[in-house]
Amino acid sequence: MSYSELKIGFIGAGNMAEAMIEAVICSKFASASKIIASDINQNRLDFLSSKYGILTENDNFKIFSVCKIVVLAVKPQQIEQVLSKIAKNREYSINERKLVISIAAGITIEKIEDLLYLSLDESDMEKFPIIRVMPNTPALVLEGMAGMSSNKYVDNNDLADAKKILGSMGKVIEFDEKDLDAVTALSGSGPAYVFYLIESMIEGGINVGLNPDSAKILTLATLKGSVKLIENLNESPEILRNKVTSPGGTTEAALKVFEANDVKQNIIKAILAAASRSKELSTNI
Repeated sequence: MSYSELKIGFIGAGNMAEAMIEAVICSKFASASKIIASDINQNRLDFLSSKYGILTENDNFKIFSVCKIVVLAVKPQQIEQVLSKIAKNREYSINERKLVISIAAGITIEKIEDLLYLSLDESDMEKFPIIRVMPNTPALVLEGMAGMSSNKYVDNNDLADAKKILGSMGKVIEFDEKDLDAVTALSGSGPAYVFYLIESMIEGGINVGLNPDSAKILTLATLKGSVKLIENLNESPEILRNKVTSPGGTTEAALKVFEANDVKQNIIKAILAAASRSKELSTNI
């Protein structure tokens, strides 16, 4: 039976959960009447119920019990408390196949298994696959990039359903879990790097005499157009950069400043630092 015919539960109802809820409904993976969400903030639940027509619930265990797909969307520091309470419920059992998708940053599959598999035997574990996902904030406008990793109990149907949900928010690629720190560093944190570039370009435009609104419009349009060029022409960034850079011209003058200040190497170092920090956080949570 397809999971799309059954309930999807969200434990945690923040911005990323909302993006998933909207994507699930818009993609027709599931109707609003098949979606249930819980959160410690009742106002948040009321808002989502009013906006999307989903069901809401204050009891995390009830959501876990009735849903065939459970999305863990709580903050990383809350995950142990939330999952321990579920696993210690006297009615806790896995009678039918249940897929857990975690978007809790830094929480490893092993950690989730330790909390939810503790009282289960192997036959129960086989019916209880777990997928860990690293999404990014452009998912909020359905332009996200997500990396996902699976435990050994995930089958092709589980993967197909997870990819359909995540794909409705943008793009998704499957990785070995050991690579998720790199995914975090590149695409998870990546929007902040782009915003930093946008800030700098706008400020540069203002410094050469443009008004802030014009500088913002020029910057955003330039970035959008540049991304479309890469996507449509199927040429490398290096080739496209060289096409724009005339010898002795304005672009070359700017790029010489980048090169003199090791901008490319510093960006690479920044991504390496983010990956290292991601690994540290995953170990310490």
